[in-house]
Amino acid sequence: MKLTARRLLAPSLAAVVAIVGACTDNSKETASDSEEGGKGPTTIEVTDTGSACTLSATEAPSGNIVFSVTNDGSEVTEFYLLAEDGLAIIGEVENIGPGLSRELVVRADPGSYVTACVPGMTGEGIRGDFTVTDSGEAEATTDELKELEAAATAQYKAYVEQQVATLVTETEKFADAYKAGNDDEARALYAPTRAYWESIEPVAESFGDLDPRLDLREADLEEGQEWTGWHQIEKQLWPPAGFTEVDTAEQRAAMADQLVADTAELAERVQGIEFKADQLGNGAKELLDEVATGKVTGEEEAWSHTDLWDFQANVDGARLAYQALRPIVLIKDEALATQLDDEFAAIQTELDKYKTADGFQYYDQLTPDQVKQLSDSVNALSEPLSQLTAVVVL
Repeated sequence: MKLTARRLLAPSLAAVVAIVGACTDNSKETASDSEEGGKGPTTIEVTDTGSACTLSATEAPSGNIVFSVTNDGSEVTEFYLLAEDGLAIIGEVENIGPGLSRELVVRADPGSYVTACVPGMTGEGIRGDFTVTDSGEAEATTDELKELEAAATAQYKAYVEQQVATLVTETEKFADAYKAGNDDEARALYAPTRAYWESIEPVAESFGDLDPRLDLREADLEEGQEWTGWHQIEKQLWPPAGFTEVDTAEQRAAMADQLVADTAELAERVQGIEFKADQLGNGAKELLDEVATGKVTGEEEAWSHTDLWDFQANVDGARLAYQALRPIVLIKDEALATQLDDEFAAIQTELDKYKTADGFQYYDQLTPDQVKQLSDSVNALSEPLSQLTAVVVL
């Protein structure tokens, strides 16, 4: 479960600030470069240890602010900036793994805010006050928008690299379980591990040879094409009636080792990617299209029926790309930002209905009406999301 306030995304231009963690340092020290009057970005260092979240300053001048968040704890964490009421979410940095750092650059107006660091990504988090003073700075200049764009692409690249790194680790665990014949363990690991792939699927799809090796569905096989990857093993773990599973350790090892090798190659290739703002916007829309064409229809996970795990991961990836660009959208089209905030919250509300202690209900357990409601939520988000790239880059 996410921070309780997730449903109340704030549309205010004043709040283009990323969610920063609550602070154990309650001094009113201003960030070191605040004497620049907000004309250059003010950097706030944030350290989350799991039991405390310390900000280098709890006050900054309005304008561009960089929150540099380091997770020194043992759990994945989230970092929030909330409105003064502690409910409305101004911005957020999600999925910061242990030992990792992420930056979020935002343009903030004067006002009082609440920060919340959320180790484990559950509960209300560790909270504190944050103040943005009036620097007297005018509207964002072209150079400032370029700074925000550079920050957005850097933030997204860090997210992709983090997701892929975790995908590699978890895929190795999954492959080991499958090779050892521990099918119950492999089935339990299948959907949570694939979520790391699904969250960055447009990036993976940019490698035309790797994507089919890792994620091709049987229904999409061309004549003579070799079938490898996740769905090949999925069919082995959830065999349909009349299907004969492989029966040798060598066959299992060959499938599992290929999956691990291809995932490692993906991680290597991702290191060389440099993103542009239009790729973030288009990628977010592509992820929603993935939901509409594969997850809502139930075609993606034909045997495991774990489509809702994929659905959530696609939405998370699209939301992360949008949130990286959100400071620019708030400056250029605040109404679109408000609409996207609302629709992302709505689709999450719909998905939350099907959460269980272990993840989600299996997709074949949903009624046609429930599937339609999910589809309607996707469509409602897809339309404004299709405007994202044009607003940011034009």
